[in-house]
Amino acid sequence: MKSIILYSSNTGNTKKIAEAIHTTIPNSVLVNIKDNNEVNLEDYDFIVVGGWIDRATLDTTSLTLVKNIKNKKIGYFFTLGASPDSEHAKNCVDNIDKLFLENNNSIVKRYFCQGAIDPKLTAIMSSSPERKKRWEIAASHPDENDLFMAIQTFSNLI
Repeated sequence: MKSIILYSSNTGNTKKIAEAIHTTIPNSVLVNIKDNNEVNLEDYDFIVVGGWIDRATLDTTSLTLVKNIKNKKIGYFFTLGASPDSEHAKNCVDNIDKLFLENNNSIVKRYFCQGAIDPKLTAIMSSSPERKKRWEIAASHPDENDLFMAIQTFSNLI
């Protein structure tokens, strides 16, 4: 089974998860879609897409890619500043599932974890003490446990 892992990373969080997942899928190809958007998706049986969250869905670069994936076995992952067990994370999963399912894809695996928020973004956002605390927690992610869980999620797929 030919597999590819495509990811978009703004601060390096999603790249770390992509590299961890890459270690679990034999002979897979790892591609940063910001650097290379000329991939022929028809060449692959299993496609893993990773991105970061922007307004409760994947970032624009990842969204553009997802719209071109049709009738494939899919795995996806994302990083977000919020807690992975938050309502926001659940909304993100619902939104991303819909994107893939609209094109008759079969979602085989999904993984998401917290990731540090871009400092440029936090500089322009209003910051209550509660929000600052969440940002501090997010800044330590993805951590070793997040990487381990990504590997566990995607291991033994093929």
